[in-house]
Amino acid sequence: MSNDAATAEAEGTAETVTPVPEPIPHGLGASLPPADARAKTEGTFPYAADLWAEGLLWAAVLRSPHPHARIVSIDTTHAREMPGVRAVVTHEDVPGTPLHGRGGHADRPVFAADVVRHHGEPLAAVAADHPDTARMAAAAVIVEYEVLDPVTDPEQAFEAEPLHPDGNLIRHIPLRHGDPEAAGEVVVEGLYRIGRQDPAPIGAEAGLAVPRPDGGVELYLASTDPHGDRDIAAACYGLSPEQVKIVVTGVPGATADREDQGFQLPLGLLALKTGCPVKLTATREESFLGHTHRHPTLLRYRHHADAEGRVVKVEAQILLDAGAYADTSSDALAAAVAFACGPYVVPNAFIEGWAVRTNNPPSGHVRGEGAMQVCAAYEAQMDKIAKKLGLDPAEVRLRNVLATGDVLPTGQTVTCPAPVAELLQAVRDFPLPALPKDTPEDEWLLPGGPEGAGEPGAVRRGVGYGIGMVHMLGAEGADEVSTATVKVQNGVATVLCAAVETGQGFTTLARQIVQETLGVDEVHVAPVDTDQPPAGAGCRGRHTWVSGGAVERAAKMVRTQLLQPLAHQFGMSTELLQIADGKITSYDGVLSTTVTEALDGKELWATAQCRPHPTEPLDEAGQGDAFVGMAFCAIRAVVDVDIEIGSVRVVELAVAQDVGRVLNPAQLTARIEAGVTQGVGIALTENLRTPRGLIRHPDLTGYALPTALDTPDIRIVKLVEERDVVAPFGAKAVSAVPVVASPAAVASAVRAATGRPVNRLPIRPQAAVATGT
Repeated sequence: MSNDAATAEAEGTAETVTPVPEPIPHGLGASLPPADARAKTEGTFPYAADLWAEGLLWAAVLRSPHPHARIVSIDTTHAREMPGVRAVVTHEDVPGTPLHGRGGHADRPVFAADVVRHHGEPLAAVAADHPDTARMAAAAVIVEYEVLDPVTDPEQAFEAEPLHPDGNLIRHIPLRHGDPEAAGEVVVEGLYRIGRQDPAPIGAEAGLAVPRPDGGVELYLASTDPHGDRDIAAACYGLSPEQVKIVVTGVPGATADREDQGFQLPLGLLALKTGCPVKLTATREESFLGHTHRHPTLLRYRHHADAEGRVVKVEAQILLDAGAYADTSSDALAAAVAFACGPYVVPNAFIEGWAVRTNNPPSGHVRGEGAMQVCAAYEAQMDKIAKKLGLDPAEVRLRNVLATGDVLPTGQTVTCPAPVAELLQAVRDFPLPALPKDTPEDEWLLPGGPEGAGEPGAVRRGVGYGIGMVHMLGAEGADEVSTATVKVQNGVATVLCAAVETGQGFTTLARQIVQETLGVDEVHVAPVDTDQPPAGAGCRGRHTWVSGGAVERAAKMVRTQLLQPLAHQFGMSTELLQIADGKITSYDGVLSTTVTEALDGKELWATAQCRPHPTEPLDEAGQGDAFVGMAFCAIRAVVDVDIEIGSVRVVELAVAQDVGRVLNPAQLTARIEAGVTQGVGIALTENLRTPRGLIRHPDLTGYALPTALDTPDIRIVKLVEERDVVAPFGAKAVSAVPVVASPAAVASAVRAATGRPVNRLPIRPQAAVATGT
């Protein structure tokens, strides 16, 4: 405090000093907070489950208790006669194309008609005046079944009777690369199994359907692909796409396709049939039964390597269990086969990949699909090579990692930055965590926690590695395009883009792009509906790339409109003017004004599209430039394992990631930490068990998600910012690749601690009991 201020305060005459508020960060590279953070924390965020409409009816869906059965008859008489019931619909009430599905496969009926193909398949839906009435009426629908033996082993699907008119084989990809006679001095083999994980979305599915005067319907859903969902709904309802509108309500978060179409399609049918708004809020059990899960996968591998540990040839068989319907299994299989050798230089590769139908619950898009399963297998193979040659596991990997300019087994040249060696060296050289002390106050450090049954003397520490890779955007010729409009009026900018905010931070990014390009602080992102041009699904980092690119182009067009009159007035090019901190200045300092003054009440707007360079399908030998870009991540896991009882504690995960460019540091850190935590769940706890096709314990008590207490120390030791020149801003997707690498790293560390092969995820306690104990 100054002398004058101290004197004034002593005399009681000091003036109140208003603290200067901290400047709000803005623009690319700043940790701009999410616009919806306050609403979510205060409970005012508009989730679909909170929606209401005048004259509202409630819906319930009847689902099959059997994984495989022939439907002899469906009697809805008792349900229709119940007081308060307004409508009951079955397959006979689907007026349009009765089939739907994602990934280009329309193979799933809205309601089962002749055959039930999986546990929980919808059979009928009810609308009633009260939710309890709707549930009781659904239970009153009488279905006579002829129960059939389910096909639940994907290996049996090849010889089983067809479960679907399209057969049991969804896709077969044979990849051929190099010399089939090539052989190495060292050969290691392995059989690996990856379990079924559920995306377990925050908040179960919910929605509201409202009939329109033109005979159409509006669906209010937490959709992650509104235009795709609209087109499917319109085809099933027998309407034109213009008669179906989807309004995206608040999405709590998504790591997969957020919505279960098994309830949103019946929801619209009920609204059209009753002429009233209809709402449905699924229970957590219905959520588990309805939406798709990660593909359980069986993998057989044989690696050939020379005496120095360099891989000579990889042979593999990959079998994906698609469940009852195709969904996105073709895409998942393409990723699995293409990345079957991992981010390593493999001169000779021969991979066979299949996706087959079974009577298990349907599988679909879940973050890192295909790539996660093969990562667990090829990293186990690298550990086996290191063990057989007596080499350090990290060193074996370093001798094989690929770099920019190398060729994938698909024949595609890696043109994007691929700093895999740099990532691996960063995590390898990062200091290891201290060993836990054998004292009572540190008992909580033991595997199993404070109440664990283990003894300190039985705990062994292990260190392991996982290197993952994923592709960004769609693949194999998918037309990735997004459209955005940027408007500026009265000093406020508005972004219109149908990219759904699923937790990946697109709305925050859009605000940052406009702030940086136009120097406007106040930026709003409009709610999403299908009246806007399509932007595609919110997965594989596509909205950062494609939708962010569209916003940037539109903002730059508005910038040109803003600067042209000034440039003309001063006889210079707009390229000689810059916008920073809300001011417009020229290179020579002659011009200096504010953005607000330059706008002067004008309304400026522009619409732009972003479409990445095209890709191509894999051919009959698994060859082709199938991917727009790739991202990489290296993780070192440190675990403590009680080798007597098999309990595992993940102590630390050190992460180094190829991010292209950091657009929002806080958001990027949160995304990486969330992806790593999800990977820990895949490695240790998450396994949706389906004995004989029946989902066991479809709730969050039986399905063990990792909690804050299960989350290890996550150290982001390096972020490589080598910009991808073909991507807007040079940035790469960041959420999926930690999910891919972390389960493999944890399994590698458990192998190091126990000496066991650990060939199954999640890791069962018996697999973590050391040999000889």
